[in-house]
Order: sequence, then C-alpha cells, then structure tokens
Amino acid sequence: GGEGLVDEEGYRNPSLAVDAIAVRDGSHGAQVLLITRGFPPWEGRLAFPGGFVEMGEDPETAVLRELREETGIEGSEPELFAVRGDPDRDPRKHIVSIFYLVRVDSRSIPVAGDDARHAEWIDLKSLEAEQVAGDHFSVIEQLRK
Repeated sequence: GGEGLVDEEGYRNPSLAVDAIAVRDGSHGAQVLLITRGFPPWEGRLAFPGGFVEMGEDPETAVLRELREETGIEGSEPELFAVRGDPDRDPRKHIVSIFYLVRVDSRSIPVAGDDARHAEWIDLKSLEAEQVAGDHFSVIEQLRK
C-alpha cells in the first residue's frame, strides 16, 4: 500500500541500521559483547550494540559510533558479517541492519550508555534464543559456526 513515510522524491524506503559484533577469547571460549535493551521493542533482551545510520553517515562510521555510545568501547576495522532485512524483523517498521565484526581491545570494560540498560561480555555458547532480541540470535548462530 501507499502508507508510511515518503521521502522528498516520493519513494518509501526501509530504514538502515548497523550492529556491532565484538568477540574476544574468554576463559570458557569465545565471548561476545552484548547490551540489554532499555526500550521496546525487546526491552530487557540481549542485543548487539547498534542503531540507525544518520543521513550523510557511512555505515562503517555509524557502527563504531553506536558501539561507543552504547558500550563506551572504541572499535576499529569494521568488517561486513551479515545483513538482515526481513520486512517483519522489527515491529516498528521495515529496518535493514548491517552487522559488522568490529575489532576491540579484549580488556575493554563496557559501560552502558544511550539506549542500553546494561552492557557485558557474555559466553557465546551460553546464549539461548529467548534471551536475545529479534533476529539477533540467528547472527549468534552464524557466529558459532
């Protein structure tokens, strides 16, 4: 249908988001840096640190900005890992997200900020689907391979 947001040319486009995947070696295997979402959708669930790409912003710049805003950690060298774009993946609207592997100092201690209620390193193998926001668990499964 014709409902929804329309840009100046009259086209309707999905919104673009980015998510940062930071991994380190822990005492029980790989650990991944996750935040606890502070707001709906998926309030209280674990998610990769991320958010929307701003107008005029490169997604690779955006993913490092979002990582810093949500965890206080500086990342570098974003590398494409996955794209999720199912029109129904987010209840708010059609959002396409680019997931980047991001290099961080493994000794970095996350401090939650922005939309995150909590930020922590979590053992990759301990995560279960019902703890995780939206389709982020499918990315975790891809990481485990």
